[in-house]
Amino acid sequence: MSIPPLIVRSVRKGWQWQWQRLMTGLGPADDQGNYQRPDSAPMQTSVPEAEDLKERDPNRRPRLLIGRSCPWAHRTWLMVKLRGLESSLEVITAKADHEEGRWRLDPSWLGCTTLLELYRRCGAEPSLRATVPVLVDPGRNEQHQPRLLGNDSTPLTSALNRWPTAPEAPDLAPVSLQERIESWQQLLQPAVNDGVYRCGFARNQSAYEQASAAMADALEELERSLSKEGPWLCGTTLTLADVRLFPTLIRWEAVYAPLFGCSAKPLWMLPELWKWRQRFMALPGVDATCDAAAWRHDYFGALFPLNPGGIVPQGPKLSTLVNSTIPQP
Repeated sequence: MSIPPLIVRSVRKGWQWQWQRLMTGLGPADDQGNYQRPDSAPMQTSVPEAEDLKERDPNRRPRLLIGRSCPWAHRTWLMVKLRGLESSLEVITAKADHEEGRWRLDPSWLGCTTLLELYRRCGAEPSLRATVPVLVDPGRNEQHQPRLLGNDSTPLTSALNRWPTAPEAPDLAPVSLQERIESWQQLLQPAVNDGVYRCGFARNQSAYEQASAAMADALEELERSLSKEGPWLCGTTLTLADVRLFPTLIRWEAVYAPLFGCSAKPLWMLPELWKWRQRFMALPGVDATCDAAAWRHDYFGALFPLNPGGIVPQGPKLSTLVNSTIPQP
């Protein structure tokens, strides 16, 4: 027995109304339906002195808290791996609680079982969103109040490039390339890094198409630049520009194309960018930071308005996908 058209129309309108309410909670939008990342109070990012870190008990060294599925946190984790910071900076992985919409700490740290509790324990202002990544200094001893050293991925990657480590560690922001790094930041942050969310969280067709077009243009610019000046975004030197782009592009087929509708320009149609991703994935330590199954579990499992059925799709092994040969037209 078919469903009467009136019921179909009514249910559809009702669901669309509910969807708009749910999306408002997921991410704000302007009057034209364009996604806008929630504002958060700016925070000064700081780096401890090298002598301070050397003198500390290992249990009192700073911790970098990340979430495996978060691309912004992924940037900072890559900095730890690429620069060999593990001897002075421990990484703690927070777990996404899909039911309550928060980050949990298991095991607990500093007496806190959630990221929100940790922020409050560090004296953070109530206006500061409890997000990952966040760099926390537990204090030199029990008498010192723990404090946040930073929670914005862009200045955090710069701070971790200055983090005390071995002399042979790579400098990912040499003075001669800082202008080019900033130029890529100004293009890629809104069009690609945030662009995937502008596509996925768009409220209407027009907002989606604008975001998708801006993203396609940015990807084409990346392709042109790599074909002329590769192998990295700033030429022969790996820089923060590459680090900030990789977490978005490595999630492309696993999450952003199927869930966010980032499908206008498949990466296999951009051969230079495809090879760039292969090169980055092959860098020492990078593979250990990538887990496509975890990304699918968190994105498809947590973003209920985009995936109300809660079904987490399967996908190929990331190594197989990344290292596969580009199909010939």
